[in-house]
Amino acid sequence: MKEIYIRHIAGLLGLKDWQVENCADLFADGDTIPFISRYRKEKTGGMDDAEVAEVRHWVDVFAEMDKRKETVLKVIGEAGALTDELRARIENSVSATELEDLYLPWRPKRRTRATAARELGLEPLADLLWSGKSRNPETDARKYVGDQVPDIETALAGARDIVAERLSETAAIRENLRAIFRRRRVTAAVTKAGRENADAAKYRSYFDFKMPLDRIPSHNLLAILRAQNEGFLNVGIDADAEKCDAKIYYDFCQEHGYPAAAAAGQIKEAVSDAFKRLLEPSISGEVLREAKEKADRESIQVFGENLRQLLLSAPVGQKRTMAIDPGFRNGCKIACLDEQGGLLCHTIIYPHPPQNEKVKAIMAVQQMLDRYGIQAVAIGNGTASRETEDFMRRIHLPEGCKVWTVSEDGASIYSASEIARREFPDEDVTVRGAVSIGRRLMDPLAELVKIDPKNLGIGQYQHDVDQALLKEKLDNTVESCVNAVGVNLNTASPYLLAYVAGIGPALAENIVTYRAESGGFRSRAELMKVPRLGPKAFEQCAGFLRIRGAENPLDDSAVHPESYGIVDRMAKSLGVTAKELVGNAELCARIQARDFVTETAGLPTVNDILKELAKPGLDPREQVSEFSFAEDIHGIEDLKVGMELPGIVTNITNFGAFVDIGIHDNGLVHVSQMGPRGTDPTKVVKLHQQVRVSVTAVDLDRGRISLRLMK
Repeated sequence: MKEIYIRHIAGLLGLKDWQVENCADLFADGDTIPFISRYRKEKTGGMDDAEVAEVRHWVDVFAEMDKRKETVLKVIGEAGALTDELRARIENSVSATELEDLYLPWRPKRRTRATAARELGLEPLADLLWSGKSRNPETDARKYVGDQVPDIETALAGARDIVAERLSETAAIRENLRAIFRRRRVTAAVTKAGRENADAAKYRSYFDFKMPLDRIPSHNLLAILRAQNEGFLNVGIDADAEKCDAKIYYDFCQEHGYPAAAAAGQIKEAVSDAFKRLLEPSISGEVLREAKEKADRESIQVFGENLRQLLLSAPVGQKRTMAIDPGFRNGCKIACLDEQGGLLCHTIIYPHPPQNEKVKAIMAVQQMLDRYGIQAVAIGNGTASRETEDFMRRIHLPEGCKVWTVSEDGASIYSASEIARREFPDEDVTVRGAVSIGRRLMDPLAELVKIDPKNLGIGQYQHDVDQALLKEKLDNTVESCVNAVGVNLNTASPYLLAYVAGIGPALAENIVTYRAESGGFRSRAELMKVPRLGPKAFEQCAGFLRIRGAENPLDDSAVHPESYGIVDRMAKSLGVTAKELVGNAELCARIQARDFVTETAGLPTVNDILKELAKPGLDPREQVSEFSFAEDIHGIEDLKVGMELPGIVTNITNFGAFVDIGIHDNGLVHVSQMGPRGTDPTKVVKLHQQVRVSVTAVDLDRGRISLRLMK
């Protein structure tokens, strides 16, 4: 990778040049983000997976920029305009905006007014104005009057069009204007459609809106841009045209010298035209896109963190589970699952209005609880959730069996997906949805990887942000979570295996097929027998896969097979076997890490090995804890200002957090109700955190609830 790119990435991310260079080299060797961050800490200086992912992003960005530079150099070269100075500027550029500015004069464009003027032969006249050599523009223009140019003013107008286009394509002028625009205010004004359309009411606070561009919160900017796309707002930047004209004229004069008095008027007219017709729309659009990119990154960062917390939610583990998808008229769909999430039975009960078959429902549920040895109950948090929870309290549950409320977001998407059809080809969508609810309680990570994160009810404006950047972030987050937890090689679905470092969908299917044919894996080394799984894929994935009850206990740990020899040496130094060392924290504490450092395994790696040996296969997720909503609150009409209630955080945004307090509508804890000005909501609460809130306002008409976070 080029040195200029390495230095730029290092400065951008606050890293050392050698860290970026080593990461780039590892990527070039085919190493994955989880593998690099977990097993190559000596190379990266201990960078975490988020930092490695950022480097990966910029390595890809500059790889694409190099391709773009090749095109730019070729086009300018073919035009005979590629000077050594211009080549150097292009090759040393690390900014896509700067690169496009340098390319702009030669980039193929549609027919313009300047094009028409050139066709009339007016470019030499424009050259005289541009160079400042014209002492009498009218006299110079008279030479061009003829059949196609009827008079002097037509000639001068055409020359000014050419000058205006040149001004608009001057890199220095464009960059100076961007600096001005970035310090100005973004404005929004309601359109006629916005005034007349009821759907625009949600944007009412932006109908006459002004705010400095460098201070506008990301969610505000994304909202007004969405409203603009829907035709409800006109959005722009209130740049001062007079000051911008003066700046453009000054930049021109600094480059070409001040023109003679007679020509100055022509240049100033061209400047004013260039700004109004060419530069203002272009620069305004560029700066707004730049601001949106920043807002996108902030929004995507929040979304990614929400997703991480959701995927790493506490699991109840391998327990026989009764899953209930609640409902009124259509009944409550029930699915009973075994310890592995397999479907044992399903049915529908009608304990709520209008049927009110409570006795029949109680008998049916009680029979299933006893027959299938149910150890946990999962109830979806949608319609009739609280009523179904109350119904379950009337039933005698087996000892140790508890009732949990589970988010339904995305369950309907899953139930109609190709994945669900492959898993349950003979069941309808209602059964698949109930199964998904139960599996989410057992192992949120294993189930939620089957659903597009955009359908999980988290984040903000996820459909408005850069979709490629969003996908990159979310894919990295899912991959990070899966590999942080580790995957049971003998039970994991192909959808979960696909996110293990180095595997992907095709190899995941091959692994599952081999597993079915061979009766399961007995060692990590057996992975090499899987078709198309070669040494590189094995290197990347092996440390993240677990084999319960393997002959070598290290196969059920995060110790990478490349380090098994180090563990053997550690055990030998204590006079014990590797089996005796694994899981024995007391023995591990007697080992001096520095004694086992090698050329390939530095101190960070050895310390990681010791930590893993002390507690092999430790799940980083928290233990699930019980929770109950306020028993006397069932609807928004039950709320009163000042009430203090228990709740669960369901979504976190830049402007606050949404909290489920046990009714149909979630309440909002605005960021101003979390702490002092400038508080970051993602630093105050976590997704699915149990909190206490007080009610500050209730809007029955709009179904809005305002809350304050209690300490």
